[in-house]
Amino acid sequence: MSKLVIVESPAKAKNIKGYLGKGYDVVASMGHVRDLPSARLSVDIEHDFTPKYAIIKGKENFVKELQKKADKSDYVYLATDPDREGEAISWHLATILGLDMNDKNRVTFNEITKHGVEQGMEHPRSIDIDLVDAQQARRILDRLIGYKLSPFISQKIRRGLSAGRVQSVALRLVVDREEEIRAFKPEEYWSIDAKFTNPPGKKTFAAALNSKNGKKVKITCKEESDQILSDLEGAEYVVTAVKKGTRKKSPTPPFITSTLQQEASRRLSFQARRTMKAAQELYEGVDVEGLGTVGLITYMRTDSLRISEEARAAGNQFILDQYGEKYLPKKPRYFKSKGNVQDGHEAIRPSMPGVTPAQVKSSLTSDQYKIYKLVWERFIASLMENCLQETVRAEITAGDYTFNASGYTVKFDGFTALYEESKDDSSGDTSAPLPEIKTGDTLRLKSLLGNQHFTQPPARYTEASLTKALEENGVGRPSTYVTITSTIVAREYVKREGKQFVPTELGEAVIKLLKDKMPNIVNVKYTSKMEEDLDKIDSGEKDYKDMIRHYYDDFEKPLEEAK
Repeated sequence: MSKLVIVESPAKAKNIKGYLGKGYDVVASMGHVRDLPSARLSVDIEHDFTPKYAIIKGKENFVKELQKKADKSDYVYLATDPDREGEAISWHLATILGLDMNDKNRVTFNEITKHGVEQGMEHPRSIDIDLVDAQQARRILDRLIGYKLSPFISQKIRRGLSAGRVQSVALRLVVDREEEIRAFKPEEYWSIDAKFTNPPGKKTFAAALNSKNGKKVKITCKEESDQILSDLEGAEYVVTAVKKGTRKKSPTPPFITSTLQQEASRRLSFQARRTMKAAQELYEGVDVEGLGTVGLITYMRTDSLRISEEARAAGNQFILDQYGEKYLPKKPRYFKSKGNVQDGHEAIRPSMPGVTPAQVKSSLTSDQYKIYKLVWERFIASLMENCLQETVRAEITAGDYTFNASGYTVKFDGFTALYEESKDDSSGDTSAPLPEIKTGDTLRLKSLLGNQHFTQPPARYTEASLTKALEENGVGRPSTYVTITSTIVAREYVKREGKQFVPTELGEAVIKLLKDKMPNIVNVKYTSKMEEDLDKIDSGEKDYKDMIRHYYDDFEKPLEEAK
């Protein structure tokens, strides 16, 4: 028997062919083969929003070849990516090739390993029409809004402009943030910072003025600061309280698409597109010395935090072998995904947890290695024991004034032996360990300074923090974050200054017009509700034509008035 397997990319086709062996022909569709032609609206509004699909220009010969191959095959498997977009591609392929929609011909691979491919082939199912409808609803809504809104803003602002359903909200966030920064008025404040030693130990430690006669001190100018420094001249500094405690620090969950993009941006200064390119290559498979061609990570477009028990067991075994029993929690840790996620997926994790970054480094490109190391370390750390810290907080009194000093020492490093998430700002916990001090100790003052500060405006968005804001607001989905951010830059609505996004005059003009005339289009909550409704189509709770009709009516009337 000859079997035809259709996947999306040539790299994946080659690797899957290697696992399936004789009797299988594996071909790549190179993404979508059918779509809404861009030269016209391609949606029949009068007839219940029927989409008018056509073969994508330049793919006609490929489709003919595919039809010939399908005709000669005893069976056709549709093995496109395991998400909404992949489901829609499979549905389009089934339509073009005349396959039975009820047939169990749809297979998905969460990882491109021998085991992952065998698992997928052993569990074929029929095409999930709810998933397809959710993709169609998204595509049709985006087309309707983009096609109708773009001429309006082109006519009012500048020829050739375009607007999109999700991009407009992303642009609004950037513009709103810029307005906040402009409106921000910095306020002056001062701190009184001391450095002490506690003889006989010579170790210096820092403390900051906190209160006077039990009331919190707020210093707004140099005169007030100088007055306090004058009050403290010749004062004796005595430790009046020492409070010790312990705190637990837990690891972050394994990556989902948005957190991988954010961490790669913070840690590696990678733009999202670069991160996803390396992740895609690692998923589709690379030739690794000693292992052959293998996919090193699971599917990289996901918003689920679930991991398979098999992967957990492999990760736990690695931790036991490398770190010992005390680094493994007594009770396994489960992370809960937020909101409405496609939980058939797993989080992004190494497909073979026992394969370390060092083992594969020589077989990978620099970008692939850096992303694999990030994914692997984050996954293994997520299975490890908490970090335990011993905290010390001391109160130091000088006359009416009280200073606070705090620090911690690591009692047990736990997961931090391998990995800690980086932060967007550097204002994290920087407290160093305190030397041994006890109540009643008289400290030696090394320095006492008044330091001027100004309150800071909110930071401009970076690609990472904008993705985080979109995700937190329920706007966009794992497969669209890269497109959203790159589109607003490509349209010159936003420019990059270093890592930061700064709106252009054009971007601000577009948002001003839309806020004024089409407020729903740039309303974060409204767009988030639309995303929720699209997710309800996924799960079969909503009919996709009803959903489109509702939002189109909501959009069409204000647009006519605006015109």
